[in-house]
Amino acid sequence: MYLHIGNNVMLPQRRIIGVFDLEITSQAKITAGFLKRAEEDGVVIDACEDIPKSFLLCDHPYHRQLVYLSQLASRTLAGRVESGETVL
Repeated sequence: MYLHIGNNVMLPQRRIIGVFDLEITSQAKITAGFLKRAEEDGVVIDACEDIPKSFLLCDHPYHRQLVYLSQLASRTLAGRVESGETVL
């Protein structure tokens, strides 16, 4: 199953480690540092046309982790997973 995270980007659910609210989590120094290092390492993928509201941490067979930025709220994404509103 796949999760649509916006801007025609779909992720395999089995690869998603976590979905995080960007506004809340980026206030913590550790998370802000993590996101900064991920951007410097080139593993941040922007999947939004507007201001990002959430980020998803995913594993990947060729990288340690990938970070996807989404314009959808973390609640919306979590609701899609719980309700089964995914793409096969």
